Amino acid sequence: MANYHAEIVALNADKIGTAAHGTADFTLTDETLTITIEMFDTPANTEHWEHFHGFPDGKQALVAGPAQDANGDGFIDLMETGSVSGTTMVPFDDAPENMDIPHDRYPVADATGHFAYTKVVPLADLQDHFEQAFGSRDLQLDKRVVYIHGVPQSLVLPATVAGMVGDFDQHVTLPIAAGQIKRVD
Repeated sequence: MANYHAEIVALNADKIGTAAHGTADFTLTDETLTITIEMFDTPANTEHWEHFHGFPDGKQALVAGPAQDANGDGFIDLMETGSVSGTTMVPFDDAPENMDIPHDRYPVADATGHFAYTKVVPLADLQDHFEQAFGSRDLQLDKRVVYIHGVPQSLVLPATVAGMVGDFDQHVTLPIAAGQIKRVD
């Protein structure tokens, strides 16, 4: 068994009006990956996409910061995270093992901006899909970062904020918090 933890801190807080924060814990056994995420002060009554991001080649992913705001609009959007965080890899949704990312089956924050998520994932199924997508069965959790996304549609975003994914716009994909995953045992 291996345990991993991420302290999740706010991104774009000055622009979205709330400083989302929380924790993510991962327990990896021979048969399962248990994911537990608890978030506070996220945009209320809003669905929040959540994933781990990383580089398929195993390079260390890092949390994006102000230096990644390439267009200088004051927002760190999804596209700007890629240079240091890599690509979206595994969703924390109703079935992470399927690695089906663009949909509306993610946690929704309550009226106070809180949500808690726990999922026990069949490891072999996740590894099969991970290998198909990235060429390896090794999740390398300690080389990944967690991102929490999503702001209300009512938030006015400048046209420079990128992040359209399928039918989902920048309100859905805008990062609001992130944390580096570290092994803790």
